[in-house]
Amino acid sequence: MRITLVQGDITRQEVDAVVNAANSSLLGGGGVDGAIHRRGGPAILAECRKLRASHYGRGLPTGQAVATTAGELPARWVIHTVGPVFSRALDRSELLASCYRESLRVADELEAASVAFPAVSAGIYGWPVDDAARIAIGTVRATPTRVTDVRFVLLQPDVYAVFERVLTGPP
Repeated sequence: MRITLVQGDITRQEVDAVVNAANSSLLGGGGVDGAIHRRGGPAILAECRKLRASHYGRGLPTGQAVATTAGELPARWVIHTVGPVFSRALDRSELLASCYRESLRVADELEAASVAFPAVSAGIYGWPVDDAARIAIGTVRATPTRVTDVRFVLLQPDVYAVFERVLTGPP
């Protein structure tokens, strides 16, 4: 597997699957979630509503992942995953790692060869970027998958710099 970093907009990635840092409602929100829903158009929201009406009536649980169409995005699918909110009192690292493992599992089910990830939970959910990068890169490296191209697409230069340091540093 090749892991690369891209500084830019995840909604512009030409990959098989884009991972959405979704909220549990699956109905859109802010940050990456809002950008994916806006750029992808109504087809994504329509499929998310169907998922809510069938399998995920209470929402998608934290650490799990599910796929929908990518609508008007240049990808084939969107893999929605719900990251944990950071807590100083509780160690939720395993839930964050699960987001990456489960997204890769769904990508394998879809036979996706290329996947673009955001920094799950490192935005509004308050996860410290250094730790988020360590968990993201470490989990992706350690997860058996048929995905051959993993990209971490990071909008902010400071977040990109942290991911770069973690990716190129000692394992």
